[in-house]
Amino acid sequence: MTASSPSEQSDKQQAKQRKAQRIKGFIEKRILMGQPLTLELSAILVVYFVQGILGLARLAVSFFLKDDIALSPAEVSALMGIAALPWTIKPVFGFLSDGLPIFRYRRRPYLILSGILGAIAWLAMATIVNTALSATIAILLTSLSVAISDVIVDSLVVERAREEGQGSAGTLQSLAWGASAVGGLITAYLGGLLLERTSTQVIFGITATFPLIVCGVAWLIAEDPVTEKSNLKVVVDQVKLLKSAVSQKVIWMPALFLFLWQATPTADSAFFFFSTNELGFAPEFLGRVRLVTSLASLMGIWIFQRFLKEISFRKIFGWATVTSALLGMTTLLLVTHANRSLGIDDQWFSLGDSLVLTVAGQIAFMPVLVLSARLCPPGVEATLFALLMSVVNLSGLLSHELGALLTHQLGVTETDFTNLWLLVLVTNLTTLLPLPLLGMLPAASAVQPGDTEATDTVPKVVLSVPEVTDDAAVRVDVTL
Repeated sequence: MTASSPSEQSDKQQAKQRKAQRIKGFIEKRILMGQPLTLELSAILVVYFVQGILGLARLAVSFFLKDDIALSPAEVSALMGIAALPWTIKPVFGFLSDGLPIFRYRRRPYLILSGILGAIAWLAMATIVNTALSATIAILLTSLSVAISDVIVDSLVVERAREEGQGSAGTLQSLAWGASAVGGLITAYLGGLLLERTSTQVIFGITATFPLIVCGVAWLIAEDPVTEKSNLKVVVDQVKLLKSAVSQKVIWMPALFLFLWQATPTADSAFFFFSTNELGFAPEFLGRVRLVTSLASLMGIWIFQRFLKEISFRKIFGWATVTSALLGMTTLLLVTHANRSLGIDDQWFSLGDSLVLTVAGQIAFMPVLVLSARLCPPGVEATLFALLMSVVNLSGLLSHELGALLTHQLGVTETDFTNLWLLVLVTNLTTLLPLPLLGMLPAASAVQPGDTEATDTVPKVVLSVPEVTDDAAVRVDVTL
């Protein structure tokens, strides 16, 4: 066997380089939608991907609270509301990152701290958590970890979009959402399958490794050290701009509507207990339901973008609210076992019902994101969008707490589902309460730019076509 000549080795090396360039070009064009493949972009997308795969523990948390901690449906609903707390103060994390650098860096250290915090919290869930109080604290910390990392990577996306031009903003945000969605899809069914074959503690231990990935990729973020010790002036200026924007009727009225629209009570926790304790749904089947709802959520987004984005906000909110309420009533068939009289198996009915309700729910929620983005004036768009999303998340917290109160008042427990039909009926009917307030919304649609009235003391706000991002009004669902 003869050794390769230097020229042959050079040809092989060049061939490898050309192949690597072709692969890189394909990834940039087909997957990254024209964005250059850099270590920093990879790190940002990995953080969003980790947010998605944290859904591996969602079912495990629900079963852990139900079986190991022995909480009632009302208590679980109340705890879910508490877990949403960090998402209601997202702007605070942004202010801290902007005005209080750690070791002269504003982004990287906060990502590392969020990863460490998440790993510790999940490790505690896997080892020492055995009471309702310790479970509440640990789950709250897992939610805090994701909320902090979400604020940081969102700010990185905004900064990079500004550096590279306005046209790249939508692309970067689409990539970010896609990375999170892929992670969620991968773990949707896997979470239930693992729970069927292992314990909740094992799943928590596996999940504890995911935040450490965030710590690792944080070092790939390109960031120049700040020269001053703190930059509180930036925070003060942002607060002033924020105050000026929020004081305008054109902003606070739609924000108030979104809050009231999302704050109606929910029966989700009680229905989970019914599904497992009464219908006997196993973790593996619930994993299948999660996979179906994940795909249905994508379908809902596609339907909105394809057919409904030109409809005015008032019409889309009105019809979406009424349709969701009517479709939600179909759950009564399962709760009263009427589906069996119709010859429909519980599992098949649950799968079909979950698919339809998720599509309708996602179509109804998409205008929330679009409207929130459109309300943000230049110069304070990132901070105001975070604030509006915090308002929506706060309403979600209130929704869980009202649901917990209603569940308790109706006497729905882990074994008594006599009044569950009434709980489902009331929670669906209350979603119709904000309908008389539709006039608080702008008359424009998602693709129609329009001017709005402003006071003499603040700049006039122009509703611009948004670069829609996802937020965790539903992403809190990742931790629970």
